[in-house]
Amino acid sequence: MSVFVRNLTFNARENFREDLELTSASGGPVNLTGYSAASHIRKHADSSGFTPITVGITSAADGKLSLSLTDAQTAGLTPGRHVYDVLLTKPSGGKLIAVEGTALVRPGISTGPFS
Repeated sequence: MSVFVRNLTFNARENFREDLELTSASGGPVNLTGYSAASHIRKHADSSGFTPITVGITSAADGKLSLSLTDAQTAGLTPGRHVYDVLLTKPSGGKLIAVEGTALVRPGISTGPFS
């Protein structure tokens, strides 16, 4: 499976969810039965700090994943460009990066509390 590139954009202080479908080179879905997934977002690849992204395998047979962050998590991210990836662990224990890209965190000017 090749690495799927998907760039994301979301507002700080808002819940975020992105649904993805992994496909093989032939165009069919990647069967994720028995796989687990993990993801992190960092300011840049060498950053020691990170925020975990929740990854759900929503339909293993159809290669469907969802990525999500809570409003509290996005509030903790500095506005600007970040990087992220999704690491899959195969049933055999092998690991591979399935998705990677940039994430633009917008300041969300109108999303804070209003008086």
